[in-house]
Order: sequence, then structure tokens, then C-alpha cells
Amino acid sequence: MKYFLWAIALFLTLIFQGYFSFFNIIPNLTIVFAFYAGLRHGDIKGLAIGALIGAIEDSISSMFLGPNMLSKGIAGFIASHLYTRFFIWTPLIGMITIVVFTFTDSLMVFMMKSVFDRMPTDAITGLSIIFIRSLINAPFGYFLKPKEIHS
Repeated sequence: MKYFLWAIALFLTLIFQGYFSFFNIIPNLTIVFAFYAGLRHGDIKGLAIGALIGAIEDSISSMFLGPNMLSKGIAGFIASHLYTRFFIWTPLIGMITIVVFTFTDSLMVFMMKSVFDRMPTDAITGLSIIFIRSLINAPFGYFLKPKEIHS
């Protein structure tokens, strides 16, 4: 049942992400799922869920598989280690982290598409789009909390 709810939520996010735009910039909401998977389910499941989310997004939106699959998989893996080893979670740290993860994810996808396919847009426009996408995702970081670790 839990996986069915994840699938429905991801499907609705992909649909919502396609219809919603802010200054003609489509948000990157799927990174929130990969980040959450890493926070709540650990490194291996975070990597697998992030890569699956990226593969679905690549198959829908691009000419080849790989950029989103790699970047979301890495995000799910790193997110699992972030709060257990480096930071104590607070809402502000959560917001800053999701901005950094979104920026890094979008920059990786932009660079891979530029190198292996064709450059989607010029570098200045691409960086401004990536920056706005990161700011759109910032409020989600307030609500994402890591799983409590009992020692």
C-alpha cells in the first residue's frame, strides 16, 4: 500500500510539475521525492528510489536516459547521510539543503544535456532558471524531516 501511495504521489507531482510555471519556469519538484526517500529510507533505498524517479522523468522529458537518473540517485544517496553525520535538522537547514540539492541536481542535468546532447539554452539563462527552481523548492525543505534515530 505504501508503494502505491508513493506511485500516486509521484504521478500527481509529474502532472502538477508540467502544468505549473513561475515566470515560464517549470519547477523541479521530483528532487523533493528523491531527497525525502534518502532522508526517510536510507542510502540504498534512497539511491534506488531517486534513480527510479530520474528514469521516469528522463523517459518522459528527454531524448536519452541518464541525466535525471544519475542526479536524483545521487541526491537520494547523499540525503541519507546528511543529517546523521553533518547537521542537526532545523527547518532553516532543511530549506537551505533543499535549495542546494535542487540547484546541484538541475545544474548536473543541464551540464550533462549540454555535453551529451545539445545545450538547452545559454549558460546565463540556464543558471537563472536553475536559481529560480531552487527558490521554488525552498518551502518544501521546511517540512521534510529525517527519520528519528533511536540510540
